[in-house]
Order: sequence, then C-alpha cells, then structure tokens
Amino acid sequence: MMTWNIRTGGRDRTGPDRRDLVCRVVAAQAPDVLAVQELRGFDRPGVLAGFADRVGMRPYLARTCFGQPVAVLVGPPWRTRSAGPVRRPFHHAAQRVELATAAGPLTVLSTHLDPYTGLRRRVEAGWLVGAVRRVPGELALVAGDLNTLDPGTEHADRVDRLPAAYRRRHLRRDGRTVETRAVARLLAAGLVDLWTHAGGPADPTHAGGPADPTHAAGLAEAGLTAPTRHGGGVEFSGMRLDYLLGTPALAARLRDFHVVRGGDTEYASDHYPVVAELDLDPA
Repeated sequence: MMTWNIRTGGRDRTGPDRRDLVCRVVAAQAPDVLAVQELRGFDRPGVLAGFADRVGMRPYLARTCFGQPVAVLVGPPWRTRSAGPVRRPFHHAAQRVELATAAGPLTVLSTHLDPYTGLRRRVEAGWLVGAVRRVPGELALVAGDLNTLDPGTEHADRVDRLPAAYRRRHLRRDGRTVETRAVARLLAAGLVDLWTHAGGPADPTHAGGPADPTHAAGLAEAGLTAPTRHGGGVEFSGMRLDYLLGTPALAARLRDFHVVRGGDTEYASDHYPVVAELDLDPA
C-alpha cells in the first residue's frame, strides 16, 4: 500500500513536467494499491486513464469543487468490490475503494485534508471517522496527505522555522498551540498510526533504542514526508504530513513501513511516497 501527494498533478504551471518521474517512482515501487493526491487536471478526459495505463493499475477518482481530485489505483490481481467518493464537502476530496482479500473486505480511503485551517481539517477528519465506521469487516486504511502534525511529537521548533504565512496553518487560534487535532481525532476513533506501530518514534526526544542521539535523530528523520530535496515545498520545514492509518486488525498485519527517498523521488514532488507492506492476499 502506498500513498503519495504528487504535487499539482505532476505538472507545474511554470516549470518542468514531472509526470514521467512520477510514473517511474510508482513503477519502481509497484504497489498493489496506490492512494494519490493533488491530481490537478486528472478529471479531464483521458488524463487519469493514461496515467493508470502507464503504471498498470485501475483508477478510481474523486472529483472536487474546491481543491484538487484524489484517487485510489488498484493493481492486478486485486478485485474491487465497490468504489465511490466520500460524499462530504472536503476542500479536496476523499475516495473509497473496497477490495476483496482472503482475510475479508479491505476498505481504502485516499484523502487530502484542508491545507489552510486546523478547524476545517478536524471537521474533515470527523467525516473520515464516519466513513470508517461504515466499512464492512475489520480491515480499513486511511491514506493521504492530512496536512496535520501528529499529536505525539513536540513540533514547536519545526513550526517556528516556517515563514509566517505558512506558520498559521499549523497553529490554533491562540497563535501558540500547535494544531494536531485532525490526526488526534482519527487516532481517538481507534485507528493506528502505522509509522509508530512499525517502531517509528512518536516523539524524536523519546525515540527509544540506543542512547546515541545521532541514531535517535536518524529514526525521527526517517518518518518525515515533506519537503523533498529538489521538488519545492517552501511551506514545509521537514514535517510528517502524509499518513497511513489502519484499523487494529489491519495494523496487526503490518510487515514493514518506510518512506521512499532518493533518486526520482527528490524531483518528482515536494512530498515523499509512504509505503506499508501488509500480510494480505487477494481473494
């Protein structure tokens, strides 16, 4: 399972076309399921189908009235039981796909929460909680760019390094408290952060493992998803904004979790792809 914000559909208004790089990264990772965000222009005829053909997957797109579409792409031999958008007024969108697995139905939700205000993100997180509660069975995954810092980490220094115009996005109305409530709401509903479940530190100052601070810092750094080295991202200061959150039954099947770095990923987007390997077989 992989989630990735590919930044404005992989094509800048002024600047390089990054879609070949995006396709190369996806092909190299060969995910069974890809949750993808910021699909500007992908709702035009033939654009999503062309992208899906290049990576050998079936696409399911959720359109938007305000922001940019999102999608879930499914590779063979996985069978789709049902698919459709989460019908709430997200700033961007949320797409639901239900897959047949040998362990029962798996529901994947690809989403991209509001970039501007934490209060709006908290509301959108509530809509996702409702969607998860309606899934059949015990296997569900929320995947995407949640534009939210996690509640288990001290973020003050990271937020302070942001330009003022972007700092407000990660602070509550008092201008001091770091905004983490969207992710907190999803976790409070019983979802499991697969990064921390896999052993990633919730707090870099309590990373665990050897006492060597360089080692601890390396573990913490491994979970950061934006910005990439050469893909832009002036609105980021080294942040974990992209998540895979699973139900407990899904988290119990986690084999590995990693952020994909290096090579084409450094140029293809301002976000890194995030990948989870799960002990699941198609039905």
